Amino acid sequence: MRSTTRFFALSLAGAMLAACGHKDKDAPLAFVPADTPYVVANLDVLDDDTRTALLAQADSQLPSQLTQINAAADRLAAKDPDGARLMHALTAEFKDKTVESFAAGAGVNIKGLSAFYGLGLAPVMRLQLNDPNAFEGFVGRLETAYGKKLDIASVGTQSYRKYTFPASGTEIILATVGKQAVAALLPADVTPAMLREALGLDRPQKSLQDDGRLDTLAKAKGYQKWVVGDLDLTRALPLALGGKDPLVGAILKAHAEAESAKTGEPVANQLQTSPNCAVDAARIAARVPALSFGYTRLDTKHQDVRFNVALADDISKAFTGLKVDLPGLGSAGTAPFDLSLALPIAQLRAFWSDQADAVVAKPFSCPALADLNDSFAKLGPAMQKAAIPPFGDILGLRIALDTLVPGQGAAMPGFSGRLVLGSNNPSGLLATGQMMVPALAQLKPTSDGKPLPLPKDMLTILGQPAWIAMGDKALALGIGAGEDAKLADTLKDPTGDAGRMTRMHLSGAMYLSWLQLMEQKVDSLAAATAALNKSDEPSVDGDSSDEATQAAANAAQSKAQFAAMKAQAERVDSIDAEMHVDSEGMVFNTQTVLK
Repeated sequence: MRSTTRFFALSLAGAMLAACGHKDKDAPLAFVPADTPYVVANLDVLDDDTRTALLAQADSQLPSQLTQINAAADRLAAKDPDGARLMHALTAEFKDKTVESFAAGAGVNIKGLSAFYGLGLAPVMRLQLNDPNAFEGFVGRLETAYGKKLDIASVGTQSYRKYTFPASGTEIILATVGKQAVAALLPADVTPAMLREALGLDRPQKSLQDDGRLDTLAKAKGYQKWVVGDLDLTRALPLALGGKDPLVGAILKAHAEAESAKTGEPVANQLQTSPNCAVDAARIAARVPALSFGYTRLDTKHQDVRFNVALADDISKAFTGLKVDLPGLGSAGTAPFDLSLALPIAQLRAFWSDQADAVVAKPFSCPALADLNDSFAKLGPAMQKAAIPPFGDILGLRIALDTLVPGQGAAMPGFSGRLVLGSNNPSGLLATGQMMVPALAQLKPTSDGKPLPLPKDMLTILGQPAWIAMGDKALALGIGAGEDAKLADTLKDPTGDAGRMTRMHLSGAMYLSWLQLMEQKVDSLAAATAALNKSDEPSVDGDSSDEATQAAANAAQSKAQFAAMKAQAERVDSIDAEMHVDSEGMVFNTQTVLK
């Protein structure tokens, strides 16, 4: 299911790459209720060059996505042969096609408006078509490959196709309404009112287009209007836990009926929902009210994305003004892989202790949240242990890799770089290390950053030269030729500014090295598994043969996926990311520069 979800997400993203700038009464957002708990939509148009570049990226990822869908279909075939055929039929539609040529053949307007949103929690997708007849032809080809027609139903003069999933109590509907395609996952016993609204035959009392919520959000958060997403947890969580959402209710009812058939437990008993669940859901949502995202820059060379996580005022205040004295956290990384992560244990301990105390003092009463009560009950004592020196003095961690070379065969990869541990008491941290590794006892670094070589018996373990250095608020380790010359400056790098929690820099070359290392390890594991299967005696029922076939299919899928990922990495010059906390919550920024 995960690969299928990624595929449809890719298709949706492709359809949302552009939009016309004016508003009209039949635009997708005109059908979206203003109180929808989630939505992803485009609000403006991309220039042709950028659209072409993004479609090229989607095309490079397409073979891997199709391989994964076919592999998922093969796994599904034994349990649901019809569903497997349908998935294979979908991938067959992309044979020898680009994303754009597929869209043209299916009648989809690649420059049109699209919206993915919730009727309650039920997902609905609307996208504009250039040719409704071509879209109907596409659906017809899927039905032919599937081996039978989808069920056809109608509401008045509007017909639609549907496929029912009895095990989950849901159904997918698919329709061409005017010059739009509509797909939705609804309860199998959907009410006429909900069905009409999903199809767009009845409009919401107030639409998201009228409300202007996404435009306001984009302006407030600095999102460009090409793709904007919003998840309102103050609406979504009460729907998920409160027992009143139609889709969630249908899924729970189907599960209860299956359980009742096995155990005899009455369905009505299983479907009882405590009125406190909606209250508890609102309580949680008040702590994290919303998540949103959007592009901040998008052109042929840049893909910058921002994620915002709204937080309750007391959470934001706990970190907004916090300055973490971790060298490197205050400036962009310069090593091919450079990650600085703030871990101010003292402040984190105080914060999480307060959260644990609040839940222990007033536990959640919704049965579905019982595990959450247990987790917070265990968190309080764990936070007290975190105060023990030298761990309670830790400020953060920085990892800077200058080189990474995959090893041959089962050999460890070669690398060089620096490890920095920020601490209010670096000498105490070193003393703890010396107690654990007696060979370090002879080292007597001072806080001037001067590197000292590690003892020879430790170099045997590392396989290359290494040094240690200490500053006022950090302890640094350099591994590899030439790293000693970098330690003093590394300890002098700028520390974190107010609210800064994370920085990361990754060069395209290092990204490719990581992928090659991962591929090497996956291949080694697959080879070891194949050798083990080959050495096993064949079983009477042919299980070994089936396992070998599945292993070969998995290997082919993995090969295709890594090939696509490496092709994408070849186009990357650098990736940078940072996370900070401001007065409204957490902000994540990523910047990808393409060659």
